[in-house]
Amino acid sequence: MKFIGAHVSASGGVENAPLNANEIGAKAFALFTKNQRQWVAAPLTEENIKKFRENCEKLGYSARHILPHDSYLINLGNPEKQALEKSRKSFLDEMKRCELLGLTMLNFHPGGHLQQSTEEDCMKTIAESVNITLGKTKGVTAVIENTAGQGSWVGYRFEHLRFIIDQVEDKSRIGVCLDTCHTYTAGYDIKSEKGYESTFDEFERVVGWKFLRGIHLNDSKKELNSRVDRHENLRKGLLGEGLFRRMMNDPRFDNMPLILETPDESLWKEEIRWLYSL
Repeated sequence: MKFIGAHVSASGGVENAPLNANEIGAKAFALFTKNQRQWVAAPLTEENIKKFRENCEKLGYSARHILPHDSYLINLGNPEKQALEKSRKSFLDEMKRCELLGLTMLNFHPGGHLQQSTEEDCMKTIAESVNITLGKTKGVTAVIENTAGQGSWVGYRFEHLRFIIDQVEDKSRIGVCLDTCHTYTAGYDIKSEKGYESTFDEFERVVGWKFLRGIHLNDSKKELNSRVDRHENLRKGLLGEGLFRRMMNDPRFDNMPLILETPDESLWKEEIRWLYSL
């Protein structure tokens, strides 16, 4: 069974996220547990936590179909010591928020070397950041999102994801989220039927299907191998209908959150309906 949703607003309190997801007919959802563009946020209140849990239960949202996203400011591979510590502190705070809310995953962008270190050193720092955080938390899986490879960001090759996973000590608490836009612009031709099959065969061989925890369903404004991250609404970008039709009929994507991050949120309800029609 497919669990399709979108990255919904938590404005006014995290407890509103499941309500907003329900409004658009979502069976899964993503959210920010705090303002994604600020380092520090007020702690969650007992009322926030209680209402979030109640709303999820009332509307039938299981933690395995909720994929919270960390702040865009965090860079767990930052080569600058003070900036790295700031990112690690913020990431730990977000993991602890997930714990409080009863969530079992936190999606994060791996990080970038800012042209000040090698990709390998950056990935080692990311893995170290994850290990530190997992050692101070429990029950929440750190879910690495693959990137388009824009700027100095690592994570645009499946080998990068595997490299990080290999250095994470607790393999039971590390996972991967694949973004369709990022995958395509990073150079994997998931648009064609042949490319689709070869890409996911390669993912299984390099990373392993057991690590896949979710998908971000986005069309792309930019071309194959452009290394540019620009999401587009479904059927309005370069990926076409075929990719999404194949994914909706591929049992490998059952029972995990399939999350829209397309730019025009007024179309989410229609996009979810269309995906289920496939």
